[in-house]
Amino acid sequence: MATVRASVEALLFVSEVPLSLTKIKEILSMYTHGEITAALKDLHEEYAGEGHGFALAEVAQGYQLRTKPEYAGLVRKLNKMTPTRLSRAALETLAVIAYKQPLVRSEIEGIRGVDAGGVLHLLLEKKLIKIMGRKNVPGRPFLYGTTQKFLEVFSLQDLSALPSLRELEGFVGSPAAAESAETSHGEGGAAEPG
Repeated sequence: MATVRASVEALLFVSEVPLSLTKIKEILSMYTHGEITAALKDLHEEYAGEGHGFALAEVAQGYQLRTKPEYAGLVRKLNKMTPTRLSRAALETLAVIAYKQPLVRSEIEGIRGVDAGGVLHLLLEKKLIKIMGRKNVPGRPFLYGTTQKFLEVFSLQDLSALPSLRELEGFVGSPAAAESAETSHGEGGAAEPG
């Protein structure tokens, strides 16, 4: 008979997307909430230690096995992956949407001071943002917001995990800001779903 820990581990191993606690409990209904959360805690602690090339991360309101950052280069070699690079304009637009969502294109352009049409199209194509509906004003423009994939790519549990604007003040314009312009599913994350 499989143990709760092994059962949770098997689900996490095969899932290409973060699994919510609700989904895990639904599938493993033979176990209690306490048993499942204890198994998740045990797995998190075990994988955080030395001797593992991956860790259990809480991202996008769920749990996912992710490559530890120090092994990302090896994974990229295996999968012949190149990091997804986002331009400064794309990162700025994505940040505006993440912090102010939902908002319309004209609001984004008002904040950034430039046309955002091409960047919005790119971010929609990469599934980092989505159309959340229409604003109830003349012309009924689209409202934009971030997606679950946004949370996954940036290793966020939810939007409350975004750094505060005060924390970002010292970051903008620093050399580290340029380095953050890269995101990769292989780097500290799961392989990009097909």
